[in-house]
Amino acid sequence: MISAHRVVVVPLRVFLVLLFGVLLVFQFLSLPGQVRYMAEESPDLSYARWPMTAASVFMVLCVQVVIVCTWKLLTLVQKDRIFTEAALRWVDTIVWAIAAGWTVLVGVFLFVGITADDPGAPMLLLLMVMVVAVVGLLMVVMRALLRQATILRTDMDSVI
Repeated sequence: MISAHRVVVVPLRVFLVLLFGVLLVFQFLSLPGQVRYMAEESPDLSYARWPMTAASVFMVLCVQVVIVCTWKLLTLVQKDRIFTEAALRWVDTIVWAIAAGWTVLVGVFLFVGITADDPGAPMLLLLMVMVVAVVGLLMVVMRALLRQATILRTDMDSVI
């Protein structure tokens, strides 16, 4: 009989690998090329080429860190070791990666908000800032729940 978590873990791992591969393409090919093209099309903003390239590549790196940590957490789920201090360290890394990416995203939002003459890009960036903030805060809540469950599991193991 196939366990319930295996039905979810295996396809999730497949999608994590695919997502990581797509992010590598974006990180090393698409984003630098797109920023270069935008700098060529708008020479007055060409000074922002390298900072925007660095910011976009860094934000993709933050997502990649979250993917790797999620992979490690899935391994702990499969080994029935999710309620351990090791899991908390991986969740902490996810929270810090989200916080780092959010900080850079806020910087990009402020830069674009100051220099934009059209409200479209700043509004989209504001939406992204808010979504990443919500995801980060949800991860903090999930970490607290994992911490409580870990303590309860440790207590139960010591009683049994």
